[in-house]
Amino acid sequence: MKKSLKNIPEFASETEERAFWEQQDSTAYLDWSTAQSVALPNLKPSTKTISLRLPQHLLDSIKTAANSRDVPYQSLIKVWLQEKLQSQ
Repeated sequence: MKKSLKNIPEFASETEERAFWEQQDSTAYLDWSTAQSVALPNLKPSTKTISLRLPQHLLDSIKTAANSRDVPYQSLIKVWLQEKLQSQ
């Protein structure tokens, strides 16, 4: 037995639509059993700027390692952090 779905209203703005969906159960409007997975290969993860205090000798060593690999030192730090997290 197929459930009768409500019609999604027209919205004057994104703000109005956001307010609507915050108050509604989407299953009354959409049949999620027919949903398909979507790949977004060009979507970049959001980033957050942080401040990290390092001893000067450690930063110098990181910059030397990055220079020998011909990559920016901040990118190398991100790679190392990711590798460490994956090994945990």
